[in-house]
Amino acid sequence: MKDAKLVAKSHTEHTTEIAIAPSDITVGGQDLFIVGGPCSIESMAQMEAIAQAPIAIQGVRGGVFKPRTSPYAFQGLGEMGLDILSAIRQRYGLPVVTEVMAIHQIETLLPHADVLQVGSRNMQNFDLLKALGEVNKPILLKRGLAATVSEFVMAAEYIASHGNPNIILCERGIRSFDSYTRNVLDLGAVVALKQITHLPVIVDPSHATGKRELVAPLAKAAIAAGADGLIIECHPNPDKSVSDARQTLSLEAMAELIDSLIPIAQAVGRSIRPQHSLKLVS
Repeated sequence: MKDAKLVAKSHTEHTTEIAIAPSDITVGGQDLFIVGGPCSIESMAQMEAIAQAPIAIQGVRGGVFKPRTSPYAFQGLGEMGLDILSAIRQRYGLPVVTEVMAIHQIETLLPHADVLQVGSRNMQNFDLLKALGEVNKPILLKRGLAATVSEFVMAAEYIASHGNPNIILCERGIRSFDSYTRNVLDLGAVVALKQITHLPVIVDPSHATGKRELVAPLAKAAIAAGADGLIIECHPNPDKSVSDARQTLSLEAMAELIDSLIPIAQAVGRSIRPQHSLKLVS
């Protein structure tokens, strides 16, 4: 992958740890970066329930602009959701991850988010990637639906080549012939990416499986394989979630999952920050 001049490893021990401002959270270091929250923000009450739950997450996710397969499906609250994001950041000290779908949304999202997510459908939206290269915030880049590892790495190179080195790669499964799971989680790609690049790599087992009962086993496997973190869909009432309900965990299941990751993390030399150290309620 000789064209990946900026994101490729220069030597075997070359790794990058990315700070998630304004908190003291990082991704790519010893602590795992675990992000939880709904696919789409629905209300302040929903997001406060997640932020207040006894769950050791290091960031909260929530979409305000949502790309959906059907134009008739819920597309997110749009700008109405931005005030909710800002309130959660301020009250609970939790970094916010949210998706950006278009260049014109970047300036709107910047004051409200700590990490901008590029969804799988936009992995090769090169104009968007170039624009995000000019942003001074971490970018969470998801692998495309049928993207090769090389294509994924070069998409990250687009961002880095335009000035932003703070890129978090996310394996979220690739499309296959088998419809039992929503996608096929490629843990081989996680191992390969850790060898090819110096960038942090996290895993999204929710979109990979599409079934909540499969999320926990694959989350454990991801950490065992060397992933630097996870991004998982959870909701106070998952069956009532307006999007991706079938793959969404309850808050109780999310807490149990993170507890079950602790011995696995320790076995591979990683750690999970305790939940109480993250709450900065004023």
